Formats: sequence, C-alpha cells, structure tokens
Amino acid sequence: MTARRLNTVQEYYFSKKLREVAAMIAQGKPVINMGIGSPDLPAHPQVVDALKESFNHPKVHQYQSYQGIPELRQAIAGFYQKHYQVEANPNSEILPLMGSKEGIMHISMAFLNPGDKVLIPNPGYPTYQSVTRLVEAIPVFYDLRADNDWQPDLEVLNQMDLSGVKLMWINYPHMPTGANAKLTTFKKLISWAKEKNILLVNDNPYSFVLTDQPESMLSVAGAMDVGMELNSLSKSFNMAGWRVGMLVGNEKNIKAVLKVKSNMDSGMFFGIQQGAIAALGAEENWFKQLNDVYAQRRELIFKLATLLNTAFDQQSSGLFVWAKLKDTSKSSVEVIEEILQNHNVFITPGSIFGSQGEGYIRFSLCVPAAQISSAIERITKE
Repeated sequence: MTARRLNTVQEYYFSKKLREVAAMIAQGKPVINMGIGSPDLPAHPQVVDALKESFNHPKVHQYQSYQGIPELRQAIAGFYQKHYQVEANPNSEILPLMGSKEGIMHISMAFLNPGDKVLIPNPGYPTYQSVTRLVEAIPVFYDLRADNDWQPDLEVLNQMDLSGVKLMWINYPHMPTGANAKLTTFKKLISWAKEKNILLVNDNPYSFVLTDQPESMLSVAGAMDVGMELNSLSKSFNMAGWRVGMLVGNEKNIKAVLKVKSNMDSGMFFGIQQGAIAALGAEENWFKQLNDVYAQRRELIFKLATLLNTAFDQQSSGLFVWAKLKDTSKSSVEVIEEILQNHNVFITPGSIFGSQGEGYIRFSLCVPAAQISSAIERITKE
C-alpha cells in the first residue's frame, strides 16, 4: 500500500498532459507546444566548454561535496554581488541545489512540522502546494489580483487567521502572471514577516528574462534575518536539464536546509558544477541577446493572444504571456482543449495555478518564432 500522503496530491499536470501531447505527435499530429517554460535556446558556449574540460579532472567521477565545490559557491556569491548588489558569504550563506524545485522540498522538510500552515500564492506555482501537502503541512492560499498588480495585499493578509503559519512563499518576477518584482513589496513583506515570525521565501528564477533590472528580495535591508531566496540557472541560462539551482540565506537557515539535503543526495556532478561556474560569469550582453529573441517571440504571442480574444499586460516579465479570456462562457481547460484538438496548439490553462487563474491562459515563449507564426496561421484559418 502507498503512503497516505500520496492521497493529498495528484500527478503534476504537465507530467500527465505532456504524455497526451507526445501521443498526439506520435500519431502524426503536428502539435505546437506552448505549454511549458523549457528554454529551447542553447546554453552559453563557455558552459559546454567547461563541461568538456571537466572530464580531464582526476576527481570528475567521484562523489562531490553536499555543499558544492568552493568555486561554485564563490561564483554564486559573485553573481549575487554583481547583479543584485547582495553580499552573501560563500562558506555559510549559499547552498547549491540540484534545481530549485528540489529546494522547495528541502526547505519544507527543514522548517515544517505536520499541521504547520504555509501561505501560498493564488495563482502560483503548483509545487508550493503539493510539497506542503507531502510534508503534511496545511496550505493557506492568499489571493493575488490583477487590480493589485498581482502583489500580496497586506491588509487582506492581516484579516486572515495566521495562527500556525510558519512559512510564506512568494515568487517575483511572478509565474504565471509575469508581474514584476517591486522593492516596495519586498520591504513591506520583510517587515511584516518579521512582525509575524514567518519565514519568507522568494522563488526567483525569472529575474533576467525580459526585465529592465534584475531584483532580489535579499537586496532589502533585514531580508536575511527573516527570509531566503531560491534561484536557478534553468531559465536565464538555458540550462533547465542541467538541474542547477541555489539557495541564499543566513547561516542558521542554510544549515537547517543542508541537514536535510545531505541526507537526500550526494552532491552535484563535478562537470555540471564547472558549467554552472562558467554560466554565472556570463556578461550582461548574454542576457540582452536572449531577451532580444524573447521580445521578438513575445510580439508574435501578442498577435496570437489577440486572435484568441484575450487581454494581456505588454509590460510583463518572464518566459510567459498571461492572457485573460474575454469570453468566460467556457473554462480555461475547455478553451485550451478546443484549441489543442482543433488546431494542434497546446497552451496552458490558468486554472492549474489556482482558482485565481481561472479565466486565463498562459503562453510560453520557449517556442521558435516560426512555430508561433504557424500557430497564428492555424488560428487565422478558423
């Protein structure tokens, strides 16, 4: 018999839906997948070169440190200093991860007991809720609204029953809406979290994608006292399959997470760490080149979203376009299913991100411009 905790979660939406899409493709249907944020562009050439060169190292195939090699932690510290103006001690305040999704589980296991409550954004990344349930904590959803720029509303939060709340997830730039990070939001939440004795964790993988200025919650004074930040090389560096993430926080909190992590894995492959070091040293022109491509694709997605009778924010950040359905006679799941079956175009329904996502659909920018143009042609022929 399986553990009772499995009764509290479902298989991840994309795990199921992408099998269906793959089956359609196997049947010869020309499906264009605009569902997931898996970068299709190559990693920086220096990253691949560093991986190749690593195979000459005498310890390349050995177990690696649970904390990552010192050079990687130093590279992460330099990255945070250069781009976010955040100082973090590479020996005690930085923990490399095998992807930031892993970090969500490790943080939850380190700080949550069964019955503890967790504040989770609605709409938001589904993994926050599923991991909370898997560790037998209780998800408490706080609504994000378009008329508040998808930022947390402290007045509403203060009216909620916060007894037993131990941790709060935030995610800016926000997925799925693309709402930008705001220092004013960070400042208010840090002060509030300190007052309420709540651990505040910002999930920050999109800060370089179509943003004017990368932001980190940890750049705000006092943030390290009450918060931690997850980051990732998956989106900004086109290294999703490499599984490289990082966690930054104060020494006490990092030690707590390391206690979990060191019992669950044996350290990141040496070659991947070398590739990550090379990536973290990329110049700003690298991000500009990527954003030029994403900006071109986004303009095409705007055309497609307009054809599908939706409204959207042209100033949003990140790898997605979040679009509001003007006709709400059908659910977002029904809408995307019709588009998939009639036009062989897969788009994500907003409802999988929470009740506040109903009435929206989400387009990924991880699709070549030619394929987006093909999708536009298919919809136009309707």
